[in-house]
Amino acid sequence: SSSSSAFSTPRILILLTLMPLGLAAFAFVLQWRGEVTDPMRLGVDRSRFPGFPGSSPIGSTSGVDCGGQQRGLSAFIHHPGWKYAIPENGKPKICVTTSTAGGLEQILPWLYYHRVIGVTNFLLFVEGKAATQNVTAVLESIPGVRVVYRTKELEEQQARSRIWNETWLSSFFFRPCNYELFVRQSLNMEMAIVMAREAEMDWIIHLDTDELLYPAGSPEYSLRKLLGDVAPEVDMVIFPNYESAIERDDVVDPFSEVTMFKKNYDHVTKETYFGLYREATRGNPNYFLTYGNGKAAARIQDHLRPNGAHRWHNYLKAPKELKFEEAAVLHYTYSKFSDLTSRRDRCGCKPTKDDVKRCFMLEFDRAAFIIASTATREEMLRWYREHVVWTDRELNLKLLRKGLLTRIYAPQLIVQGLRQSGVLNNALAAGQEQLERLKTRDKFLSAVSTRNSSSSELGSKDSKDDHRLASSSRRLMDLSSLSSSAMVVEDDPFAAVPPLPPP
Repeated sequence: SSSSSAFSTPRILILLTLMPLGLAAFAFVLQWRGEVTDPMRLGVDRSRFPGFPGSSPIGSTSGVDCGGQQRGLSAFIHHPGWKYAIPENGKPKICVTTSTAGGLEQILPWLYYHRVIGVTNFLLFVEGKAATQNVTAVLESIPGVRVVYRTKELEEQQARSRIWNETWLSSFFFRPCNYELFVRQSLNMEMAIVMAREAEMDWIIHLDTDELLYPAGSPEYSLRKLLGDVAPEVDMVIFPNYESAIERDDVVDPFSEVTMFKKNYDHVTKETYFGLYREATRGNPNYFLTYGNGKAAARIQDHLRPNGAHRWHNYLKAPKELKFEEAAVLHYTYSKFSDLTSRRDRCGCKPTKDDVKRCFMLEFDRAAFIIASTATREEMLRWYREHVVWTDRELNLKLLRKGLLTRIYAPQLIVQGLRQSGVLNNALAAGQEQLERLKTRDKFLSAVSTRNSSSSELGSKDSKDDHRLASSSRRLMDLSSLSSSAMVVEDDPFAAVPPLPPP
């Protein structure tokens, strides 16, 4: 028995060795005869599959192989004319509202980024540059966007708001600059609640156009998934803010160029925060240059009200809130050198330590305003590098290792992908077409009005015919504008209101 066992063991080992060799040889013969084809030999772009040899790293946009053939994919694939994969009846429906005076170069990337992560509707309260016809023509051509102008009627309606009788905002009333902006944002948020509720939205968020939501913790990088998983008894969720930590003084497009951020106290350990506080502050008044209490999203319900520009509350109950452990709002504050002068130009306060307290809530804003108002450009740039730009590479690496600083690339990749795919250019083109139609209509109506006026002075019977012709033409022009592709959103509850005269 023992000799039989000893004889069979080598045979088993030999069999186990020959079987995989035989299978490999069989597969080779089939492939050589053309009956089995390796997908990697069909010209399939390997860069589509991260991890394969020759694949492009995440975030690269293209590459060239030895034969001169282009390969590689955009980090965020987006085709012109593509309809966002956001079902109209999907839940939850998310509305973002903002008060802005910025231009398209800032608003469009901000808007489309949030559309990508799942925001369904936008309420834009515009003034200044944002309220000009060149800007609003583009914004109004985007489905799901409602533009609200600061008209005399709007101001009269807000003057009757119950907010003026509340104590929670009274310390900000009748003060200039940032205080005035804070009150105006709160009044706009109050109106946005009503508009969002009429449009059957589920959540509302107030953001500035220098802030991007970062839905970390959602495997799909989806804000809808993130909010959809919130327990129904929760009324409000808090996104702790991360602040941009720029590494150059010549940033032009923050969303595409800035990847380093200072993390919020809520997302680091106490030992790390307090142990490295002085190094992270770098001689500035506080840990963050500006605010540090994050931004909130509120579930739309009865008696909801704003509680300043960063929070929501309820007139009848204390809302139950939840703070996200991973998700955040990325604040790109003072990320461009020109931000110093833009803040200065918006306020008429005197550049003294006493007077700036009337205009600005935060110490850093006050110091920046004084520097921008009194220093030369070279002095401003030197101050900016010392207080805002993170030029000390050793310190940056130390704080990155310790967890106070972090690298976040997703917004950069999405915005760059949107630019490369032509989405933003398409929006500009659609807005330009809409603007040309409006100008043509205005010229036509102006000419008809002038002709009618001349005819009425003559008192001829023809003037009545001309008037009827003008009325018919005006109706035709209105129907033409409504039937255009830019106005297909007629049934959309968030269809943009028409331009109104300034107050």
